[in-house]
Amino acid sequence: MALSACGGGGGGGTAEVPPVVVVPPPVATISREQAARFLAQASLSSTAAEIAQVQALTYNGWLDAQMALPRSSTNVAWLRSKGYDAATFKNSQAGADAMMWRKLISSADPLRQRVALALSEIVVVSVAGITNTGFRQFAAGNFMDILEANAFGSYRSLLEQVSTSVAMGGYLTFKGSKKANATTGSLPDENYAREVMQLFTLGLMQLNVDGSVKLGANGQPLETYVQEDVSQLARVFTGWDTDITVGTTEDPARVIAPMVQYASRHELGVKSFLGTTIPANTDGVASLRLALDTLMAHPNVGPFIGRQLIQRLVTSQPSPAYVKRVAEAFNDNGAGMKGDLRAVVRAVLLDTEARASSNLSDPAFGKLREPVLRFVQWARTFGLADAADEWKLGDLTDPAAKLGQSPLRSPSVFNFFRPGYVPPNSPIGFRTAPEFQITTESSVAGYVNFMQGVISNGINGLKGDYTAIRSLVPDSTALLAELNVVFAAGQLSASTLAALKTALDSISTTTTTGVNNRLYAALTLVLASPEYITQK
Repeated sequence: MALSACGGGGGGGTAEVPPVVVVPPPVATISREQAARFLAQASLSSTAAEIAQVQALTYNGWLDAQMALPRSSTNVAWLRSKGYDAATFKNSQAGADAMMWRKLISSADPLRQRVALALSEIVVVSVAGITNTGFRQFAAGNFMDILEANAFGSYRSLLEQVSTSVAMGGYLTFKGSKKANATTGSLPDENYAREVMQLFTLGLMQLNVDGSVKLGANGQPLETYVQEDVSQLARVFTGWDTDITVGTTEDPARVIAPMVQYASRHELGVKSFLGTTIPANTDGVASLRLALDTLMAHPNVGPFIGRQLIQRLVTSQPSPAYVKRVAEAFNDNGAGMKGDLRAVVRAVLLDTEARASSNLSDPAFGKLREPVLRFVQWARTFGLADAADEWKLGDLTDPAAKLGQSPLRSPSVFNFFRPGYVPPNSPIGFRTAPEFQITTESSVAGYVNFMQGVISNGINGLKGDYTAIRSLVPDSTALLAELNVVFAAGQLSASTLAALKTALDSISTTTTTGVNNRLYAALTLVLASPEYITQK
């Protein structure tokens, strides 16, 4: 009986054991709406072709493919190719805006560009504020090249390259900072020392790994650093200046090259900050590296930077659990490395909180789309192209007539909006919603009017190509259905679609002009819809 039960009855032979077949779990089908939602968080547009690519590759596969792409041509190389390295441009910003629009609108590596844009809003430089140097467009271009190069790399490496860039040295005024002079009473410049802690690594208050603020025995928040830490760290950033062995004052080579150490200007005394002491007579390069190692070792960096990347890509008010998961990925990529942005970006975009459809109905989830991202999405969706590769779209920061925002044009080191901004007197309570800081009655009207003009007339001679959707225009239901997916990931409500359909059906399509007017109206109405402007 036992033998029979084991398949061994009679004859004394040995029965073959069938191979174990492991059936992998089925891969969930990604809908067009889900793919478009993912692209809204990870990319710069969600065209029909891009949506199909995500569906074919899956989220993980798409990230793999994007991270494997070679970097597109550098900003510095493009500026040179357009002749902006001529001495006549030495004291101008010419080319800086075009350089940024070119990358955002035409690049073939949208994930890298999206992450680099996010990093530029955390580690901030504004081209107009770069002082004490010529060829500011090249300084800014090199800065963006640093962010692009490190978008999937090491945050520690990014910090060192940023900290020795002429752009940051000129923007936060430590380029040329010298050791204290007892005779004149001069002290090292403290600007960068303060901001590299407050904005680029630690924040003002000590944090738990989930981003919540640590409290002391008295129930009050614990500060991350004090003024003495700033003063001591400022001594590290003395002696850094332009490398005068490179190029001349009449070409941009010196603003592209990293700053170098001038030993006679560097403070060689003991430097003590954040519980670390750099011994006397430590040279400037070693001091800087020890200082950055100290900042990177601080437990705040993971939750502080991780939360901001979540805000820039996915949602303004992430849950503590979401922040914790991303901070843990920042703290250890699985191979013992801290600050691996490749792992962090994956953690942000693949987290259950980012992907869960249930969050679509959660009023606390999501973010306001930045005006720059709305404009760029339109431009990429409809193939805005510049045959001359000049991209002279200009500075679009005017809130009354343009976007109220433009890349590398922040009014201060605090970006256009701060990560902790809470809209006053609003129904969202005490939840953070950074992009609302640049949202006013004037900017809302300015955006709609600007986009209405751009949609119908183009911008500075560049126009969108609507060939792919023109056939849908006579059927307003079909037109809105496609725009709903491609722009809003299917998140325009039935009532909104009905209202838009009524408006569009009032525009006759019996003439070419009528077809154009209905198409332009559809795009303007969708891009002005609160359900589109709110990215879920």
